[in-house]
Amino acid sequence: MSGLEQVHVTNITRVESDRRSFSWRTVVFGFIRSRRHATRRDDEAEPVFTDWHHPWLFFLAIGTMLMSSLDAFFTLQLIDLGAIEINPVMAAVIGRSALSFAVSKMLLTGFGILALVFLSRAKFMNRLRTGLILTFFFSVYAVLICYEFVNLMNRL
Repeated sequence: MSGLEQVHVTNITRVESDRRSFSWRTVVFGFIRSRRHATRRDDEAEPVFTDWHHPWLFFLAIGTMLMSSLDAFFTLQLIDLGAIEINPVMAAVIGRSALSFAVSKMLLTGFGILALVFLSRAKFMNRLRTGLILTFFFSVYAVLICYEFVNLMNRL
């Protein structure tokens, strides 16, 4: 064989599990030990998508979702007391049933919050960070909840 030996490869079955497989352990481990907080190299621009988000975004997301739930509750209470829904889309959904109103409101708000948190480092029109839009919605919901609460107390 002129100095070269022929190597015979046999089928070797790996016993260990594939490290790229996905499970709930992957989700929990990835949440607890998020690795991508910043850029990998000095010459890179700031990353838009990271594994880690600031805790303030968690507070804004949870707070907005809770206030959305409270808004749905107050809206239904006010409608029972004679108020009208001024949002034409939600007014049409309320006309079907209270359950469909609550479910559609939670789904729309949840998907919106998820998108805003995911894109929180992106810049809208190259000027405004998308995370600030979540802060804006949080503030709008806080004002709306106060308005609905005062309106509900006046009607009782």
